[in-house]
Amino acid sequence: MDRILWWVFYYFSIYAFLPGFFSRVFGLRAFRRGLTDREISLTFDDGPDPRYTPQLLDLLKEHGAKATFFVVGANAEKYPDIVKRIHDEGHDLGIHNYVHRSNWIMRPKTVKRQVERTSDIIYGITGERPRFYRPPWGIINIFDFARRSSLQIVLWTSMFGDWKEKVGADKLYRKMREKLGPGQVFLLHDCGETFGADPAAPANTIQAVRRILEDGASLGLRFVGIGEMIELTERAKAEKRKKAEAKLAVKKKKLASIGETAAASAGPRVGPFKRAVVAVWLLWEKLFHLVFRLKPLGNHDFMHYRVRKYSGPALKLQDGSELRRGDLIMELHFDNAKMYEIGMTSRSALQIAIRLIREVEGILPDIALEMERLPQRDEVKAIYGVTMIAKGAETIGFETFELPRGWFASLTNRYLRLLMRVIRPGGAKKGTGAIAARTVVMTRERLAAWRGRVPAARTVRPKPPEKRSKQAEQEAFDEETVHSPVG
Repeated sequence: MDRILWWVFYYFSIYAFLPGFFSRVFGLRAFRRGLTDREISLTFDDGPDPRYTPQLLDLLKEHGAKATFFVVGANAEKYPDIVKRIHDEGHDLGIHNYVHRSNWIMRPKTVKRQVERTSDIIYGITGERPRFYRPPWGIINIFDFARRSSLQIVLWTSMFGDWKEKVGADKLYRKMREKLGPGQVFLLHDCGETFGADPAAPANTIQAVRRILEDGASLGLRFVGIGEMIELTERAKAEKRKKAEAKLAVKKKKLASIGETAAASAGPRVGPFKRAVVAVWLLWEKLFHLVFRLKPLGNHDFMHYRVRKYSGPALKLQDGSELRRGDLIMELHFDNAKMYEIGMTSRSALQIAIRLIREVEGILPDIALEMERLPQRDEVKAIYGVTMIAKGAETIGFETFELPRGWFASLTNRYLRLLMRVIRPGGAKKGTGAIAARTVVMTRERLAAWRGRVPAARTVRPKPPEKRSKQAEQEAFDEETVHSPVG
């Protein structure tokens, strides 16, 4: 009995469940998301299909787009001419097993034979061995990892249930449009003959893809094969590592050159208790992002957003319109880790405000572009936030409003005082005149002026700490904000 229980545990954990869980959730040993500026990958499973795959190839050719086809070996054997056309027209070919059967219900040797047989079929047709593998339903077992040296496992960022005809072309398009953006790997299907699929479903997929290709072109996106997506991602990661290493080297050099006097003037050192508080604070932020499904903006490390209905009092805007309860807004949220970095490297609360304004100014073009990508973009009335940026926000196009008295304003101000204690030693006790909880709003029309624009100013790193009077700090703040361009 113990032996049986062990094998059951082994199967459901080590052999099957854990590899699938870690690859799907954390991307372990599997590629599922790109790190690109404007590239996106469309991938199609289960084909080739004699009716739908040629239509799809015609559509991709019409738009100059490249895609990736994960073929079932048995289908590739039946329709070699379609496989050859896929290859000849510059699309990527990948393996989807010889038959569409889950790797969880096959022995490792059986899976290996399926993959090798499909590879031989593709090689016999195109003269090239495929480099990519997607197991049916994305279900990976522990032995799939062992093949990573010869085949790259590819999963996906988004799937849409397009194998069911009842989804319909319009609903499918809306779901795809919501996810349309750089780095995305879309899972779609060009064949409806597999178990659980509807034979006519690919017709809806083709209609939706046609509209997505048009939208992508208008947004400046490039549709590329998974090979190019992986190559661009590796380059971006290498560049990111180089920048991080250079940044770390600069920090080490600065720390080595700062004496004890300068360190003392910058505030007390971060002790173990504060490090623990910051760790819990950042963990809470991750949970908040997960629960409320916040999405990143720009370079992914400063600001996130969600679209929701406005629930506050009516706000009279400068163009004569009103932001009313129930209107859709794009709600902005600062990243706490970035806030902590800015706070710990700033001399005062005023300088924190200046640097945050510069960061927001730098990301406004990205916010404008993201607004255009939203499926409900015509209904979103404004971008909105509750922030410590008060004076200076108007100079980059925001309108600011006092929080109405009540429990929300009270809790928000308490939170900001706590925030100042966390991100700036001594910051909650002095120099907080420019820091106050305010509502900031920018209409969609005013935001549109920032699209494609390069801001005139960027965040400036602080100079070595120096003593300045409150009046000097205020004058510096005024100088920074007055000369910032209005969006």
